[in-house]
Amino acid sequence: MNTFRKSSPAKTVMFVVNYDDARRAYLWVDNPTRAGDDRAVGLIARTQQEQGILPEGTITSIKRVR
Repeated sequence: MNTFRKSSPAKTVMFVVNYDDARRAYLWVDNPTRAGDDRAVGLIARTQQEQGILPEGTITSIKRVR
């Protein structure tokens, strides 16, 4: 009997977006392979800002949370 199960890979990856005025927002990326590319995550964040999903402002850093 096997009591250990393999964990399934995450379906989404969560990031915290820090702004220059000390605000924070959270960003979820559905594609784990794109979440590994810092440049792609930055582009996703800017695109979501343009769409109004993320707040406007100057992004100072994006850090992976989960």
